[in-house]
Amino acid sequence: MPKPQQNPWARIVRATRFSLRGLRAAWRREAAFRQECIVALVLLPCGFLLAETFTQAALLLGSIGLVLTVELLNSAVEATVDRIGEERHELAGLAKDLGSAAVFASLSVAALTWALIAAERFLR
Repeated sequence: MPKPQQNPWARIVRATRFSLRGLRAAWRREAAFRQECIVALVLLPCGFLLAETFTQAALLLGSIGLVLTVELLNSAVEATVDRIGEERHELAGLAKDLGSAAVFASLSVAALTWALIAAERFLR
């Protein structure tokens, strides 16, 4: 059954509230998310100092945003798996491992992005 139409602005306000609630929950419950946010707060100004072009700034800052986004998705997968049941199951473990691998991949992309831009800037 389709949802009743609502004012688009009301929908945006509700969606924003849900998003902020999710961010608060991640901050309270996920140590990795808190750590990555603290690192992001340090790296964001460094990104503006390191970047020589707007494109470099976008890559540096975007890579940090990618890490935070993937961490949130990984936390969502973990919460869903934990909600389904506490017993050990091969697929539940696989889902959690894949989420962890996605975080690792995003961290690797961020590190490589920062390293390449720093090398371009300082090793000329």
